[in-house]
Amino acid sequence: MICGRRAGKSFILALIACYLAIFRDWRPYLSPGEVGTIKVIAVDRRQARTIWRYAYALLSQVPVLTRYIRWSDNETIELTNGIVIAIQTASFRTVRGYTVVTALLDEVAFWRSEDSANPDTEILDALRPAMATVLGAMLLCASSPYARRGALWRAYRRYWAEPGRVLAWKAGTRAMNPTVSEEVIAEAYEADPASAAAEYGAEFRTDIESFVAREVVEALVVPGRYELPPLAATPYHGFVDPWGGSSDSMTLAIGHFEGVGHDHCVLDLVREVRPPFSPESVVAQFAKTLRDYRIFTVTGDRYGGEWPRERFREHGIRYEVAEKPKSDLYREFLPILNSSRVELLDHPRLIAQLCALERRTARGGRDSIDHAPGGHDDIANVVAGVLARRSPPGVVITDEMVRNVSIPVRRRW
Repeated sequence: MICGRRAGKSFILALIACYLAIFRDWRPYLSPGEVGTIKVIAVDRRQARTIWRYAYALLSQVPVLTRYIRWSDNETIELTNGIVIAIQTASFRTVRGYTVVTALLDEVAFWRSEDSANPDTEILDALRPAMATVLGAMLLCASSPYARRGALWRAYRRYWAEPGRVLAWKAGTRAMNPTVSEEVIAEAYEADPASAAAEYGAEFRTDIESFVAREVVEALVVPGRYELPPLAATPYHGFVDPWGGSSDSMTLAIGHFEGVGHDHCVLDLVREVRPPFSPESVVAQFAKTLRDYRIFTVTGDRYGGEWPRERFREHGIRYEVAEKPKSDLYREFLPILNSSRVELLDHPRLIAQLCALERRTARGGRDSIDHAPGGHDDIANVVAGVLARRSPPGVVITDEMVRNVSIPVRRRW
């Protein structure tokens, strides 16, 4: 169900859930002691409770249905017929171990995970086996559309206006809910036509595309490589993304260049400290790591003004402000990724953040690359910053230098 904002999607899902929970007999598919579960899955529990509240209101305020409620709390409704309506966050791990008779997926186009590059597909893959033994089990997905990618976009392309067992429903806000003011929608279209077409017109956005394909990123990951130790006679570079410690992470990446012309990039280390934390303590930790790799000049963004320069200077590290903004770093990093001239660490959050980056086309025609709304790119930012740069002039490791220094040999497969 691909519908605009305020179209009543959550209420429709709750109504169908109550009908299936009460008026369909699931007992032939449940073993003695087995419970049939109706899963309500959303970005977080707070959002999932919207559907749960609708369902509880329908069951508790309709007299003929109230007698089916055995007990309930803020996240679960257990019915006398062995059916449980339960909410959960969007995670493929937490759907396992249940017999699912119905799954309600809310705002699936906006699911994000720091540990997965494609959480919507993984959750669907985990849900379907949980529904495999229940004849007539229903999978219901409702969302406002977003970018032309992900499970919702693929389902729309495959099933829209096609006969079969899957129904693809697509309608704008006013078609579903005429009580929404036309003036509000008209003002939204005037302010930002692309956004309003998605929010109210149920049209997938054409101004947002994926920055890099997931298959490209995964092919560059060296399995089982989580960090590389510092090697003698190898010049390293560092990039840091400082933060105040309240919302985003503070991150550090270290890498070096190999090959003729130093055109092959190797990611050696990634550090992330999630909030809350003490910025001064994290600077001290990062400074020690930089010195271990013989790095005494680190690059970072302009956040914090003079603060990061002073703090790193206290630990003997010179902090230089990056000459280019984040979008330009990502733009220069893309051909390096596509040409397979980089080795990435086996770091799930890095992979997820790179795959979640979005390329947006502004009204003026200029592209910007950044994380999705509500997402993060702290790790991806420092990795792009350290690997999208060129080795500074004069820092060239010759064969003669290598022969004169005893260093461990590391094979690259």
